[in-house]
Amino acid sequence: MFDKLIVAVDSSPPSDRAVATARDLAGLSGGSVQLIHVVEHVAVPGGRFAGGFEVEDPNDAEQLLEKELATLKEAGVTVTANVVRARVGNTAQLIVDAASSDAADVIIMGCRGRSELTALVLGSTAFKVLHLADRPVLIVP
Repeated sequence: MFDKLIVAVDSSPPSDRAVATARDLAGLSGGSVQLIHVVEHVAVPGGRFAGGFEVEDPNDAEQLLEKELATLKEAGVTVTANVVRARVGNTAQLIVDAASSDAADVIIMGCRGRSELTALVLGSTAFKVLHLADRPVLIVP
């Protein structure tokens, strides 16, 4: 069974359902959950405005994790949480790397349900994780 679960969260309804799924699986196995939320960083090269900015307010990220932590703790699940930062486009690799370093048995994440065309053109984090992961990935719609 799954003893170590890693759940990639964002502020979408499918992410909330992924947390609920992790809660249920951890409850059945007595496993632990690690929540991970990736704040993307946009690098601005050269010139007067060189540097970058984060796509999301870090305070929003912390509030999101607090909400999800409460959901899992309320159910008696052992849980930890981390906010990590990555350049835009590196989110999937960061999730896979976190699962590897934590020796997670499964990666659980929601699927935002982009249109087929949008997913084809932009790709999706869930799709990328599926192709990069070396362990089971559970995608929750």
